[in-house]
Amino acid sequence: MLCTRLFRPLSQLPGRTLSCYDRENGTRRSLLFYSASLVPSSRRAYSDEVKPVGSKAVLVTGCDSGFGFSLAKHLHSKGFLVFAGCLMKDKGDDGVKELDSLKSDRLRTVQLNVCKNEEVEKVVEIVRSSLEDPEKGLWGLVNNAGISTFGEVEFTSMETYKEVAEVNLWGTVRMTKSFLPLIRRAKGRVVNISSMLGRMANPARSPYCITKFGVEAFSDCLRYEMHPLGVKVSVVEPGNFIAATSLYSPERIQAIANKMWDELPEVVRRDYGRKYFDEKIAKMETYCNSGSTDTSPVINAVTHALTSASPYTRYHPMDYYWWLRMQVMTHLPAAVSDRIYIH
Repeated sequence: MLCTRLFRPLSQLPGRTLSCYDRENGTRRSLLFYSASLVPSSRRAYSDEVKPVGSKAVLVTGCDSGFGFSLAKHLHSKGFLVFAGCLMKDKGDDGVKELDSLKSDRLRTVQLNVCKNEEVEKVVEIVRSSLEDPEKGLWGLVNNAGISTFGEVEFTSMETYKEVAEVNLWGTVRMTKSFLPLIRRAKGRVVNISSMLGRMANPARSPYCITKFGVEAFSDCLRYEMHPLGVKVSVVEPGNFIAATSLYSPERIQAIANKMWDELPEVVRRDYGRKYFDEKIAKMETYCNSGSTDTSPVINAVTHALTSASPYTRYHPMDYYWWLRMQVMTHLPAAVSDRIYIH
């Protein structure tokens, strides 16, 4: 019965509501089921916004495209002074050009590879020298830069594991450590972009899951340490927004798959076979094409984390199916979630 209910199509759940107790905030909330997503039936409250926004500066990493690109423009429109870290600024990427075309003194793109100490240190100096009063610090750091990949454990090289971790996990740690002195002075905010896959594992996504689980743990430790200093730390856990971020085109998926197959040890190729391998790649293609194309839930979550006087510890902008699956996998015994989602 439980399996049947969890796998019912969206179209069969019009107008259903679920009342639940929010343990983080001590309030009872109504959740509305409808054909697109599971969201709180009321908007987030901004009545207790931090003001004035116009005097506050924020650094966002990974602004060449996707969430970071949209965030930079949105936070600029809200009145923030935005430093947009872009990996491809030196190469004249289209996203960078579009941000620069706004020609605003409140939006500045900076060359930033979060894996390179020298580039991170340079951006620290750029930000410090650009602040009206460096002793008042930097209000917000949004660690958004990240990369993703796919492949079962035996299909994934150690180089791939290290590459993903260097950006997603160590890049987040490196940026945070470098900017904390400025953030502490402002009693500001650190917002780390994690993922629903930082709370629940998924087949064929171990390199990504490992790094996002790490971001979750790092964020919790940091939140405990920063609490007495007045710095607030939030984690945003997006669901499947691959379709909106153009992370994987069918051509890119196939290119990654072909390279992966060519580099597999002979014993792995022989034991699994090409048919099994191709079936897993086809599942990945389906997953990439099924995500949400509207990034506004993520953008609004980050904005709330930066502007609310009482930001949430975690934000869950995701489709109701993934929200429910995450609750099952994190709150029920593993034997139950395994039976529903694996067997």
